[in-house]
Amino acid sequence: MTIETANIVDQQISQKEDEDQYLTFMLGEELYGVDILRVQEIKGYSKLTRIPNTPAFIKGVLNLRGAIVPIIDLRIKFTMEQVEYTMFTVIVVVVVRDRIMGMVVDTVSDVLFISGKDIQPPPALGRKVDVSFISGIARSGENLVTLLDIDRVLTDEEMEQVATAQE
Repeated sequence: MTIETANIVDQQISQKEDEDQYLTFMLGEELYGVDILRVQEIKGYSKLTRIPNTPAFIKGVLNLRGAIVPIIDLRIKFTMEQVEYTMFTVIVVVVVRDRIMGMVVDTVSDVLFISGKDIQPPPALGRKVDVSFISGIARSGENLVTLLDIDRVLTDEEMEQVATAQE
């Protein structure tokens, strides 16, 4: 290997170190991303057991290899139009504040490498619009990706409701 080739390889490695991987998924026409290190698995949508007296965004629980996993529907949580689930609807199983839970999404898109320099802070939309669960907005080609801070998508009170559903 020549010195020039070694320098190119070193430059490529340092560029990769500055990038994080995000699993991206669609909700309607919008593209969202979560840190890939928080994702446990992606599972096709299957029948859930509904828990009485839970908020509408908690769709129910699923037995995942002996563990009872609460499942939330991000469309409902984000007050988006509800749609019929399709064969592309999936459950993304993630770790949120040391708890395993699933998120129903329309479809999984891709795993993207996104550099920190390509991530902008979420827009300031005033006090009445909560964007605290958005860690940033990234550009991916022609698309913008809303990056979620998975630990902040649910409030503390909502996390308690999810925990109750899990018991």
